Amino acid sequence: MNLPLDPISLVLVYSAIAVYVGAFVGYVFAFAVQTTNPIRRLVNAGGTPAAHAGGRGPQTETERPGRAARVGYALTMLAWVLHLAAVVVRGVAAERVPWANMFEFSITGTALIIAVFLVVSRRTRVVVLGPVVVGVVVILLGLATVAFYVPVIPLPPALQSAWLVIHVLVALLATSFFGIAAVLSATQLVKHRHENRPAPAGRPARLLDAVPGTEYLDRLAYRLTIVGFALWTFTLMAGAIWAGRAWGRYWGWDVKEVWTFVIWVVYAAYIHAKATRGWHGNRAAWLSLVGFGAVLFNFGIVNVFFTGLHSYSGL
Repeated sequence: MNLPLDPISLVLVYSAIAVYVGAFVGYVFAFAVQTTNPIRRLVNAGGTPAAHAGGRGPQTETERPGRAARVGYALTMLAWVLHLAAVVVRGVAAERVPWANMFEFSITGTALIIAVFLVVSRRTRVVVLGPVVVGVVVILLGLATVAFYVPVIPLPPALQSAWLVIHVLVALLATSFFGIAAVLSATQLVKHRHENRPAPAGRPARLLDAVPGTEYLDRLAYRLTIVGFALWTFTLMAGAIWAGRAWGRYWGWDVKEVWTFVIWVVYAAYIHAKATRGWHGNRAAWLSLVGFGAVLFNFGIVNVFFTGLHSYSGL
């Protein structure tokens, strides 16, 4: 193993965090500027028919993101390149794919969250996503380096399979879509409260006026959740196939297997309720947050505090 590369990977993670902080500041400033622009606030609130023309989102086709938003996006892209380099260097140092313990899960998973965010923000330009997503990634990367870091270690025998590449990568990608959808659902709840219980005039009210309407947030969260659910379904099936090859059984009621299925059931209920029961608004948003809460519990609690065949935290 080329162990000297491991410290380089860690330096790249710290560098990415620093640039993400700069991107966060840019996005916060962009959002603050948007609140002082009455035209943009009107468009985001759905005050003009052009606001949702062609399904392009809360902005008109001619409206471009402000300079601060473009700076935030550029810095996020730069930070993501450093972040991705950290993941690649960690993999080269370990001579394997870099997702065999909690630290590696964290840096790879957050890199995928940013990748999904970059694509979504280009297509929708929902400015509120920037400070929330980038801020959360900064916190998660900081926690990963403080609480989860371990030196490069060899793979346990059960993980020495091509299914590690497929199963874990797809699971992390599904989590990224669920995470962005959860941010949109939480924003939707706050926006709904503002629309039904208007806050006193002032900066907080203007901030919420700049957030897109609840129907748009609900629709976008639903679309992202469908993609995440398809990926999570594949994760569940791939895990069963891998378990059959590694342990001679497809299902063994291991705690990790159970929680993977629980997550699938919650999101299946969310999609079913939206598609056949007409759920929308707060009920759907809360169910989305329950699903992502189960994802976080599976990652942060089950991986660390429960023992079983899937105890690969490395801690």
